[in-house]
Amino acid sequence: MPTTKRLLTSVQVARFVAQGFLRLDAVVPQGLNEEAIATLSSGIPEVPYGTALLKAFPDDTFIPRVLALPAVAGAVESLVGPDPTVDHHAVHVRQPHEGSAQDLHADAIIDVRPDAFDIQLMYYPHDVTPDMGGTLSVPGSHLRRVNETDVARVQNLRGQTRLTCPAGTIVLVHHGIWHSGRRNDTAQQRYMYKIRLNPTVPQVRLWDTSDLHDPAVTAELSTSFPWYEWATGRLEIHNRALLWRSLTGDDTFDIEYWITRATNRPALRRNA
Repeated sequence: MPTTKRLLTSVQVARFVAQGFLRLDAVVPQGLNEEAIATLSSGIPEVPYGTALLKAFPDDTFIPRVLALPAVAGAVESLVGPDPTVDHHAVHVRQPHEGSAQDLHADAIIDVRPDAFDIQLMYYPHDVTPDMGGTLSVPGSHLRRVNETDVARVQNLRGQTRLTCPAGTIVLVHHGIWHSGRRNDTAQQRYMYKIRLNPTVPQVRLWDTSDLHDPAVTAELSTSFPWYEWATGRLEIHNRALLWRSLTGDDTFDIEYWITRATNRPALRRNA
């Protein structure tokens, strides 16, 4: 099995900054998926907050081997660095014919950091069909800060996605994304294993930056989503550009001159 990490490209990281998530379809081999399902069905011990990821899980469990897969290790390092810590982890189970769904919510109640973020790694060890209650998420919602269930009254938003995927898929999400677990209308239990990871190094140019100046980067960061109105959509793109400045260390980056215009302080320049 290859062991060399595959770092994300600038275009992929820009897509994450715009959408709030990144999918890695079917990256976990089937044998490892089967082992994971057997383990998840019996539960997993808790990990103390702040434990280094490299020391959090026994080597003989499926978790370190999933995290060591080149695509997974490279994506994690590209977003939160080489030595993240485990915030928490959990097994989410949607029961057969459950009859109810989670409210739409964001997990990070008080986390409003503008220049840093955690990721939540969501692992689906078996196929998720439309009837199995895949995780619903709202692309581009992660920088619109809400207090957990403030958006619970919302039933549907234009452009929302309801995850269907092949076995072994991993989705990496920004800690602020709006999401919910949907109702499982099948006779099969649905498993999802989640780990929240905290960075321990500055999140600056952690990925393969060889395409940093590719026009596709700005195109990704300028993406609009169907639930945006014009004014609110402009605010989301402005916030992405601010985050991109932090991630790249480039305080000149801008989209449509919005940051430059909003930070223009002629009096400060005159008095300098």
